[in-house]
Amino acid sequence: MDKLKMFGAVAGDIIGSVYEFWNTKSTDFELFNKNSRFTDDSVMTLAVAKWLTEDEAHTIHYLIYCMQEMGHLHPNAGYGGHFHGWLWEEGPQPYNSWGNGAGMRVSPVGLYAKTLDEALALAAVTASVSHNHPEGVKGAQAIATSVFLAKQGKTKAEIKTYVENTFGYNLDRTIAEIRPGYSFDVSCQGSAPEAIIAFLEGNSFENVIRLAISLGGDSDTIGAMAGAIAACMYPIPDEISERCNSLLTDDLREIKDKFFEVVSKRDEE
Repeated sequence: MDKLKMFGAVAGDIIGSVYEFWNTKSTDFELFNKNSRFTDDSVMTLAVAKWLTEDEAHTIHYLIYCMQEMGHLHPNAGYGGHFHGWLWEEGPQPYNSWGNGAGMRVSPVGLYAKTLDEALALAAVTASVSHNHPEGVKGAQAIATSVFLAKQGKTKAEIKTYVENTFGYNLDRTIAEIRPGYSFDVSCQGSAPEAIIAFLEGNSFENVIRLAISLGGDSDTIGAMAGAIAACMYPIPDEISERCNSLLTDDLREIKDKFFEVVSKRDEE
């Protein structure tokens, strides 16, 4: 696996972080400024990566452990209210959420899985511990599927057809059509399809991220989902990957690097 593929979600998150509450409706914006940072999207993405690499049985118990451990290490990353409470509960239970937290953290599944069935099953597990509403599970599976198919070298037309037929998302819209009436939407059903559309429409990694963030709304999460898919088709420019790597903490970098090593060995098997 190309080591930079793991940076797709992280880069989209970090670039989008400054625009989450100060939305832009243009693709002409600064990629980074002094306030750029990783958020809960990166932390939970890497928690899922940690789970996949450390627990061969892929148990729900260890997934919860990884998510809570990383949440406790990075408590100010910007978690939603319900999820923040979940992170600190003893024996946390799913709370029927359809939020896009299910879609933003799932991309390591698409990179790790060897088959589409495995990607779908693992994606459902990552969502079910908190976001067990059908729309939450569907959003996670749609993003994981898109990552997996892009990693496998499928064309955009093939990815679009499969996602539409399997998940029922309307991907026939354009970013220009969506942008004027789009507002802050933290639901999977209101942001995962838009992230996939940004990927389908973009012509480079940076262009995909710019399109995704130009929608406004939950910019870091849409950027993370779109970036995760885009990184499987387009190279991430060095200036983006290097800047994002510099903004991660040592523990997050360590998880990222270990995930790359494990997935690369799986790819060789």
